[in-house]
Amino acid sequence: MGTHATPPRQLSRRQALLGALGLGAIGLGAAPADALAASPFRHGVASGDPLPDAVILWTRLTPSPEATPGSGLGADTGVRWEIFTAAGVTASGTVRTHAGSDHTLRIDARNLTPATVYHYRFTVTDGPHTGAVSPTGRTQTAPPAGARTDSLRIALASCANWESGFFAAYADLAARGWNGDLDLVVFLGDYIYEYARGEYTGKAGATRAHEPPWETTTLGDYRARYGHYRTDPALQSAHACAPWIMVWDDHETADNSWRGGATNHDATAEGPWAERSDAARRAYFEWQPIRRVAETDRDRIYRSFDFGDLAHLSMMDLRTHRDEAIDHMHWLTGAPTTRTMLGEQQYRWLEEDLDGAHARWNIMGNSVMMAPLNAATLNQHEQLNPVAEFLGVRSAEGIPLNLDQWDGFGADRTRLLHLLRRQQLARGCDTLFLTGDIHTEWASWITLEGVPLGLEVVCASISAPNIDEQLNLPVDNPVSLLAETVIANANPHIRHVDLDAHGYSIVRLGRDSAEMSWLRVSDLGDPGSAVVESFHKRWEIGRGFVS
Repeated sequence: MGTHATPPRQLSRRQALLGALGLGAIGLGAAPADALAASPFRHGVASGDPLPDAVILWTRLTPSPEATPGSGLGADTGVRWEIFTAAGVTASGTVRTHAGSDHTLRIDARNLTPATVYHYRFTVTDGPHTGAVSPTGRTQTAPPAGARTDSLRIALASCANWESGFFAAYADLAARGWNGDLDLVVFLGDYIYEYARGEYTGKAGATRAHEPPWETTTLGDYRARYGHYRTDPALQSAHACAPWIMVWDDHETADNSWRGGATNHDATAEGPWAERSDAARRAYFEWQPIRRVAETDRDRIYRSFDFGDLAHLSMMDLRTHRDEAIDHMHWLTGAPTTRTMLGEQQYRWLEEDLDGAHARWNIMGNSVMMAPLNAATLNQHEQLNPVAEFLGVRSAEGIPLNLDQWDGFGADRTRLLHLLRRQQLARGCDTLFLTGDIHTEWASWITLEGVPLGLEVVCASISAPNIDEQLNLPVDNPVSLLAETVIANANPHIRHVDLDAHGYSIVRLGRDSAEMSWLRVSDLGDPGSAVVESFHKRWEIGRGFVS
């Protein structure tokens, strides 16, 4: 635990970026930043929510200089989209951008062939940019429903704070995607951070500045923040290299959000929570390659996907429907068993969804940590108090809970695990929880009443601060290493923890096994930083962790 190896080699990020940005109107010899500034497609392209016969395509057009994200300005403009293979164009159409959707486009390309790699692009059809062509993206459809499928390669990412450092992790992910080494990116939330400039940075201070400079509270603010993020070439390339399946966590609205508010929301100064959360969600759907799943509930983001007979992926929304996290005093006097994270409607959907699944693996897209975390023993070491604070231990007595995670919603967690146990008995499947949020690396057994149900993989943050930044100490400092040892000793179900890493994870899923890798960024201050696969675990159905 806690070791960060020197990489033997690194993938060419510049090649990956130019591959993404140069296949359309932008020439391979042009510098990405200069080319993007000159292009009306300066926020890149993306795809997401793959089905066997469909995929969402996304872009954003800047029809005129004043039509910046969140401005509400710019003329309606025609755009042609095309999705194609080497054999020719498979599907195409013409749509119009408008300021009402911030000039973003989401195309649900249908009647595609299952298990097929496609490329796609957009072309302006009228106005001053007529004939301009977007970068070319790469995507792929899911295998046919129920078809034998032997492998699925998933990149898992979360928690990208613009000010904390560069997005070298995205660049590495993109290089692998363009090389055909990934099938899918699952993003578990905190795509943006809502804070004003300088409010939430790493130990070196802000590497680069947020736009807009103030905290995001309005529709225009959130649109502008997404637009600023999407100017990053590494993020653009990561979006363009493979389809993404996404869900939000709290910072897409405000820190520690729940259905009635958030820790980082002051209704007196910032207005009603409903208005802020509605604005944040509208901007999210505009700026991400996500398929609307219910026209009668346009904020609904929980949904599911099948990958042949190998995997059924359920993406859960753990913010919109949850009760407010309780404090430790309420916990000590007895947490109400009716407190929910999922909400009744989402739970009933999940119950029906899983009862209809037939795959070898259940995969749960899970934005906050599922595994119990007994962190009480951290408080036995005075020097570990900052670690306890970071991990959410809420009292001097050492209550072993981060109450914003599943630990604070124990009855709801147990109900969900009973549902998954029923699936295990009926289908012989194991469950894989894919998790973000906590900025650190974890691998854990997930059990119910002592019976193993599966495992949880938690990825580190793309760039958001973690323990070494909290302590203003180097990576793998003695305090972090001691805390890792204490946590492991107090939690035998936890098989891996690293408190200092930044990066992302890859899960290579087979019919009877899951190979997990954690990839770590060497230097957040370097946009071309080395990224290396630094830690590995293997799980086998019927045996559990075997390494």
